[in-house]
Amino acid sequence: MDRYRNTWVEVDLEAIQYNITQLRNLLPEGHKAMAVVKADGYGHGSVQVARAALNVGIDFLMVALLEEAIHLRNNGIDVPIFVIGRVRPEDVHVAIEHNITLAAFQLDWIKRVNELTLDKKLHIHLEFETGMNRTGITSVEELEKIVAEVKHGENVKITGAFTHFATADEIESELFHSQYARYQKMLMRLTELYPEDLITHVGNSAAGIQYSDIMLHYTRFGVSIYGLYPSDDIRKLETVDLRQAFSLYSELVQVKKIKSGEAVSYGATFRAEEDTWIGTLPIGYADGWSRALQGFHVLVDGKKMPIVGRICMDSLMIQLDKEYPVGQKVTLIGKDGDQVNEVDDVARYLDTINYEVPCMLTSRIPREYV
Repeated sequence: MDRYRNTWVEVDLEAIQYNITQLRNLLPEGHKAMAVVKADGYGHGSVQVARAALNVGIDFLMVALLEEAIHLRNNGIDVPIFVIGRVRPEDVHVAIEHNITLAAFQLDWIKRVNELTLDKKLHIHLEFETGMNRTGITSVEELEKIVAEVKHGENVKITGAFTHFATADEIESELFHSQYARYQKMLMRLTELYPEDLITHVGNSAAGIQYSDIMLHYTRFGVSIYGLYPSDDIRKLETVDLRQAFSLYSELVQVKKIKSGEAVSYGATFRAEEDTWIGTLPIGYADGWSRALQGFHVLVDGKKMPIVGRICMDSLMIQLDKEYPVGQKVTLIGKDGDQVNEVDDVARYLDTINYEVPCMLTSRIPREYV
């Protein structure tokens, strides 16, 4: 892809492969990692991340939307893909056509699929609600009705079961253990009612790192394969070494000296206390670099430089310690000399989680792959 602007993301695919290898080594022998590449690979590029993952032995991918799965198929990704989000019953023929497994958790949904005329059976993983209270089968009684409906019809085959933990990123959470026990109880009933080989997966990144010894057939590693820890508590366990794969760069497009008392940007919220150098970068909130990052710093020549004035739609200004040439590289996320701006640093400044940061940076910023 040609790049015509002075702002870009670099994604280190070797770091992603390194992370997958480290995470997989945590798991019991014979257990596998499922790579989560939803939300365009957490903003890293789903196709490129998927290909990198396949090159180190990943054989199952997870996404949130049917559209995301089809995008992977259209780009030559042929391993099993699981869609964890609800797909409308009238669209399941598309999943069958592309050999995509869907999540299911509603009796009425199974009934509507069984009413369709389909050429092949739809493969589904049943979701058990164990404490997240988002989606999932809420009771054994509901599970029994759903399995009976599956057996009654001809269109659906259960091939797996899963749940999602709400507090696995906390250390030794009571809710985690109660969710795990509830999942095992529901899984036992499912295997009694439907005695076929099933794929079971409960672990997200946090559970896979903290409770690797009790993970099941697959563990759904998401944010961790991109080199980001699910929480500071999980990072402090020092169980696994991860390498951040995401860097964001720009270049100075103008450098000028302003006089003491002069203002910068909309609203004149910043005024120079002395004559100072101001540099302009071609990145703004339309690119996902939030206006709330005013006051945060970027890295120039290995030094921290503050963002001053309100961030504009397509540009922002930084205060420089001296004159730099137009074209000077600026690091918004990543390493520059001895200094590093981690994704976590941006997340802390925004009072959010690291997951959100690469996802919020839009497709206006081209991704380049190392």
